[in-house]
Amino acid sequence: MARMNDLANTPQPEPNAGRPARQRKPDWIRVRAPAGEGYHETRRLMRELNLNTVCEEAACPNIGECWTKKHATVMILGDVCTRACAFCNVKTGMPRKVDPMEPENTAIAAAKMGLEHIVITSVDRDDLPDGGAMQFVKVIEALRRNTPDTTIEILTPDFRGKMRRAVEMICEAGPDVYNHNLETVPRLYPTIRPGARYYASLRLLEEVKAHNPLIFTKSGIMLGLGEERLEVHQVMDDMRSAEVDFITMGQYLQPTPKHARVEEFVTPKAFDAYGAIARAKGFLQVASSPLTRSSYHAGDDFAQMRAAREERLAKQAAREKA
Repeated sequence: MARMNDLANTPQPEPNAGRPARQRKPDWIRVRAPAGEGYHETRRLMRELNLNTVCEEAACPNIGECWTKKHATVMILGDVCTRACAFCNVKTGMPRKVDPMEPENTAIAAAKMGLEHIVITSVDRDDLPDGGAMQFVKVIEALRRNTPDTTIEILTPDFRGKMRRAVEMICEAGPDVYNHNLETVPRLYPTIRPGARYYASLRLLEEVKAHNPLIFTKSGIMLGLGEERLEVHQVMDDMRSAEVDFITMGQYLQPTPKHARVEEFVTPKAFDAYGAIARAKGFLQVASSPLTRSSYHAGDDFAQMRAAREERLAKQAAREKA
């Protein structure tokens, strides 16, 4: 005989009812959790110097591997962004004042880590008159003073409304690589990157080459957001028209359920095919894999890109002599 208060057979609500189901990642996406002394040393150093890293703020899947090898991408101008892109895990809001010690602390970190190559990126700072360009300049200058043998790669925002002067200032400071990511195909900009404009980003990359053709330019896109294959090919063509030297292509991963969904987990074979097409289109360097990110293996990629340019110039000189 059932008791009136017996709830054992009463249907209970699902624990995650009403929440979007978390997508299961394929085996080729999974990575080991961060661990090891090298990882913890890098983390401690960043804390001691009050530096932010995109590795943490953007929840990069490669953080364990990179930090174990004492590689980190420093994110300057704070950890709060003035934009709210649908793919990005960085906090949005009103940023704090720019840290005047950030350039020197970045150089100290590079020296302590013994970096041969460093990547510097930033949040968007639409609140600043120059978009934060001067802080990039100060960081580059501090690195040149303190670690003159370290090659410098920067990954900047689009400097909306102040791009020309910002690019001019930064190019005059002389980074070795100037990266600005297109992020996705033009059709998806209104939903994925609503605060930016595709052709304005392309124009920025053209401006870099106009100021200094010797600076390597680099740009990347995420795959798996709903783009079509021919749209990706068109982005490659647009980049080559802007004389971009290096393209990166990686799988988009949804940071939280509030962010844009993954529409497709692109297979490693498909990434290989995209990479082959990009090489055929004339890029000096191509990185195309599910775990590729802008600064993943950046030092090795820079060395290969520089060697590829030297080889191309040597062949060109030989043809002209013939």
